[in-house]
Amino acid sequence: MGLSKEELARLETKAHDLRHSIVNTVLFAGSGHIGGALSALDIMVMLYYHFMNHKPGDPHWEDRDRFVLSKGHAGIGFASILADLGYIEKEQLKTFNLTGSKLGIHLDSNRIPGVDASTGSLGHGLSIALGMALAARQLKKNYRTFCILGDGECDEGSVWEAAMAISHFRATNLVTFIDRNQYMIDGNTEEVMKLEPFAEKWRAFGFDTLIINGHSFNELHTAIEHALVASEKPVAIVCNTVKGCGVNFMEGNYKWHYGAINEDVAEQCHRSLDQYYEKRVQEKGA
Repeated sequence: MGLSKEELARLETKAHDLRHSIVNTVLFAGSGHIGGALSALDIMVMLYYHFMNHKPGDPHWEDRDRFVLSKGHAGIGFASILADLGYIEKEQLKTFNLTGSKLGIHLDSNRIPGVDASTGSLGHGLSIALGMALAARQLKKNYRTFCILGDGECDEGSVWEAAMAISHFRATNLVTFIDRNQYMIDGNTEEVMKLEPFAEKWRAFGFDTLIINGHSFNELHTAIEHALVASEKPVAIVCNTVKGCGVNFMEGNYKWHYGAINEDVAEQCHRSLDQYYEKRVQEKGA
């Protein structure tokens, strides 16, 4: 069963508000990994506001679903979600990446409630997520584990070691997302280190691999519903996304992988995000 119109509208509004929060947080910090945070946001919104079992008031609840943001540099988006849900105070976002703050560019699981794994050193999150999935099996727990990788991160050999192990152990309680925004810090992924044929690589490693629009809540919903009932193969969801999604002058521009903004640029971002939201609403969240 698909998303209701009311639920789709709720998710669209939530994503819109969080995009504004990301821009504000980058402004507070002076700079940040804004491009990849905006590309991965809709995946995180779909998980945290619709699918995942979690309790902001009890972040260590043993039956919670686990989440690993392997592309840890998108933590500015993750932090905005944690603040919105009440894991941390919203005022903390004003301290993001400032000296002495608990909120660094890469979120620390020892300091931030709701963070299941400290990431940032690329290529390791999928192995951590596999460990969580295997622990659930060993402990006879029903929680699911979700992991988001960056496409540039998939240049790391350790990603493919993890993929091989996930398939070998048939860890179907782990769902892998790849934020396929086509860009990394040095430029286009195909120019830096060719990934294509990308989906076929995951299939060759034994994954049931889906390719979707990572900004469509309907497509995300359908893909995740499929993944949660998979029993034969683990599922990888290649999410075609746009770097800097929602901010027209950042979209598809690797120079906004990490960038600095001032109040004038932030205002331009907010105007563009409002236009982007209005267009999505008119298209009924296509």
